[in-house]
Amino acid sequence: QVQLVESGGGLVQTGGSLRLSCAASGSIFSIDAMGWYRQAPGNQRDLVTTITNGGSTNYADSVKGRFTISRDNAKNTVYLQMNSLKPEDTAVYYCNAIIRPADWYSSRLSYWGQGTQVTVSS
Repeated sequence: QVQLVESGGGLVQTGGSLRLSCAASGSIFSIDAMGWYRQAPGNQRDLVTTITNGGSTNYADSVKGRFTISRDNAKNTVYLQMNSLKPEDTAVYYCNAIIRPADWYSSRLSYWGQGTQVTVSS
């Protein structure tokens, strides 16, 4: 079965940096796109950034210039480099991937990681 495992969250001070990782594993034919979302307490889950298999990226306006998404296709892993962190970046960050399972590669299914807490102290 396909699963996404996230790591890299933690507590940092304002202006600090963190790097999140999300590794997809299981019976995977291909990964078409991966991305990061975040959800603060009491808020909706919002898009942070995405990257396609071809390398196209997009970012929420709130993180442009500070966050960078990258992808290692050979490792089925996506990263989120977060710099110049602000208290408003505090949230649970969720990895997402659009995956074609190996046993049903004509389909495109959305998978979510377990979430990792990012806390930025002021």
